[in-house]
Amino acid sequence: MSTTVYTTMESPLGRLLLSGVLPEGGGAAALATVTAPGQKYALAEPADGWEFDPEALAEPVAQLTAYFSGERTTFDLPLAPEGTEFRRRIWAALDEVPYGTTVTYGRLAELAGESPRMVRAVGGAVGANPLLIVRPCHRVLGANGSLTGFAAGVDRKRRLLELESGTLF
Repeated sequence: MSTTVYTTMESPLGRLLLSGVLPEGGGAAALATVTAPGQKYALAEPADGWEFDPEALAEPVAQLTAYFSGERTTFDLPLAPEGTEFRRRIWAALDEVPYGTTVTYGRLAELAGESPRMVRAVGGAVGANPLLIVRPCHRVLGANGSLTGFAAGVDRKRRLLELESGTLF
């Protein structure tokens, strides 16, 4: 039986809540969620049964801290998000969008092997991304290049894109 652990960290986007799944026998947790205050479709507080364990999530905290300071452009973490097969395909395509670049929802659909006309379904999968920042849903733009939708708020999306363009906030 697996154990879900959590910790929090301060960030330029507010206090982030991180959760992970401990492997049987202990060790570092596989990251399951990273959420910001007020984020749609996400828990604002730890769920019942989660155990506070900053040590098990020390590496994700360290990598996020390095990302926010401009010292890290990729994440190298074991991940354990939950989602449908379709969402996992979209999330895998998100993982391929490089730091400092953006794609449209239509292009993301193509990268995931889907029709570019599936922008609404792709948008739903992007919005349900449980790994804010680590899985770069902030790099997805509307067809006209606009900052459309972001479960953590368009202002936060703008700030992340500014960070990645070298304009630190």
